[in-house]
Amino acid sequence: MKKLFKIEKNKRLARCQAGMTHSINSGLRSETQARRGHPEYSRGMTYVELIVVLSIFAVMSTIVMFSYNKFQAKVDVKNLASDIALKIIEAQKSAVNGVLPFGYTPDVDPWKPSYGIYFNKSLNPDPDNNNTPFNEEFTYFADLDQGGDLDNLEVLNFTKIIKGDTISSIEECDSGGCSSIGGDDLTIIFTRPDSSAVFSSGTSGSDYIQITVESHRSSDIKAKIKIYPSGRVQID
Repeated sequence: MKKLFKIEKNKRLARCQAGMTHSINSGLRSETQARRGHPEYSRGMTYVELIVVLSIFAVMSTIVMFSYNKFQAKVDVKNLASDIALKIIEAQKSAVNGVLPFGYTPDVDPWKPSYGIYFNKSLNPDPDNNNTPFNEEFTYFADLDQGGDLDNLEVLNFTKIIKGDTISSIEECDSGGCSSIGGDDLTIIFTRPDSSAVFSSGTSGSDYIQITVESHRSSDIKAKIKIYPSGRVQID
């Protein structure tokens, strides 16, 4: 009797599972048939939808490219400011350490090692450097005659500013603000054994000198190098 009951139970379970499978298959067939009767379920993108997607992609690409160019311009200007600061520090260290310029003979004896950097914000071409505009270069030199300025025969090297960025302004600053120096050029000199900076060419007693470099992509993208009489150099 138990065996017959178990067999009957298994038959009912099998019939129930078969019914469920039939219902699922019927539902799938019904959904497939319904989709066949409605083309909107199977059609692709329309031209209008494609144009909208491409327009959104174009706008997003433009925004990304603009942001990248602006970011790259800021990086370039900061790198330029760092190069200028490092060159000033190099002049300071060469003077303090008593480095003798290789291949050059000082005009005075004894000579106190003196090195400097020359800047000029003028747009005029520099005849001593392949007519490169003055505001697109800066000059590293040894003050061989202790004259406190740059002579042609004292040039150690020119540094050309690449990517079209420029020196846009040279200012002297104090607690009241900044104002343009008297002239276009600035000379910064360090003389052994003192590590302090000596400014010339139209500067007076100010708290610090500020050199501003500007991106060729936008006049709003700038970096500033501050040089203090103590010899400290700061980038903003």
